[in-house]
Amino acid sequence: MKNIQREDLQILSRHSNLSEEEIKTVLKDTIYSSTEAWQKFLKLFLISLGIGLTVSGIIFFFAYNWAELPKFAKIGLTEILVITTTGLAVLPKINSNIRNIILTGASALVGVLFAVFGQIYQTGADAYDFFLAWTLFITLWVIISDFAPLWLLYIVLINTTLVLYSQQVAKDWENMSILILMFILNTVILISSILISHYKKIHVPHWFTNILALAVISISTFGLCLDITEIHKTSLYILAPLSTVVYASGIWYGFKTKNSFYFAIIPLSIVIIICSLLFKTVDGEAIFLLVFFFIVVSITLIIKNLMNLQKKWKNDK
Repeated sequence: MKNIQREDLQILSRHSNLSEEEIKTVLKDTIYSSTEAWQKFLKLFLISLGIGLTVSGIIFFFAYNWAELPKFAKIGLTEILVITTTGLAVLPKINSNIRNIILTGASALVGVLFAVFGQIYQTGADAYDFFLAWTLFITLWVIISDFAPLWLLYIVLINTTLVLYSQQVAKDWENMSILILMFILNTVILISSILISHYKKIHVPHWFTNILALAVISISTFGLCLDITEIHKTSLYILAPLSTVVYASGIWYGFKTKNSFYFAIIPLSIVIIICSLLFKTVDGEAIFLLVFFFIVVSITLIIKNLMNLQKKWKNDK
């Protein structure tokens, strides 16, 4: 009864001899969240919100009072905050979820500390140095905590460092080169997350893999559209086959796990790429009308296909 859905109960109530009290009991046990579940959710939500607002308040405090604060106060206050939050995270009696949330806040404060240090002493370092140092100094925390939001912050920092490095140091890199590198990097992280969840039995939240998948598809879509409009033939020959393999793997994985998310983002990406191809190959004002009808028809088919798949999977259950 754990996988029963609300729709299943509606069918049972119409075509079975279950009483109203039995239906209410099943609803309470399998559908409705218990008081304890709501209390746990609110506790974690309020703690996360409080830490997030605290970090934001610290950032705005330094920004507003920057000119009036002496150098010692700027660095000293930030270091105290980092030490305090890290100290709270290692207290043995704190719940693991709360500890990880505090550690995520401490990781954000590390970035604030580096930003304050760079502003005070005007080190002249490129922006990528800042994000690289931030990434390196929280690596141990990320590995130890094994906390999905902190991992997401870590991945964002890696991608940001990579983009800034290509713009400020490796200036001879083409835009497509960095896009291909980011596509490969995020695809490897996505596949690793799925494999770890499947074989190592480590729980990886679906929202985490969905965000990674969305990032991979977005990079691929942007890169292919840029290839089509600017005709980077060399990059197109690399990114197009890689994207084809990833898209096919995503559809296969969506079928295997019955995850409709992949059947939404991958066809949508293909629609966008085809629209770019139409704009590139067809001239004249009529192309706008053609693309309009193409989008309407294709999106309608995607939605219809998603609804059919969901009905099929529910019937299989």
